[in-house]
Amino acid sequence: METFSIMLNIKGLDSTSALGSAIAAAVPPRTTLAMVGTLGAGKTYLAQAIAVACGVPSSAATSPTFVLCQVYNAKRTIYHLDAYRIADDDEFIELGVEEMFASNSLTLVEWADRVESVLPRDRITIEMEIDGPHSRRVTITAPVDQKPTLLAIQADWQSAFSP
Repeated sequence: METFSIMLNIKGLDSTSALGSAIAAAVPPRTTLAMVGTLGAGKTYLAQAIAVACGVPSSAATSPTFVLCQVYNAKRTIYHLDAYRIADDDEFIELGVEEMFASNSLTLVEWADRVESVLPRDRITIEMEIDGPHSRRVTITAPVDQKPTLLAIQADWQSAFSP
């Protein structure tokens, strides 16, 4: 499958929040965001920023590390999953992810590389790399037919936060 990617240099929490807002505004219903990166790369903070931009109170947007899945109902339904503690693909599927992926919701999967084989092929992958104490290199990749969505994310982020 042919893909398209954009790369952003994120510097600080305000820039990450702006990226979350840009993603929330650009992605259509029934989108899966596969979030990849090491511990401390900012996956959870970005997921929370996306949820807040969709109208979830910041106090309710919490990490699903121990519960595996948080469901937020706001302007749109968001399923926020964390695959860090998942033993295998079968355990992940038992969470009901196939129904989540098929719904008109936004599905966020942290540690998506651990369950990559069962994720939708048309997902958007967000890879976060630590580039310094307060900076991250973010690469967003999607099937080429989603190029307009990625370009909208990039343009919205750049207009909201000029690095």
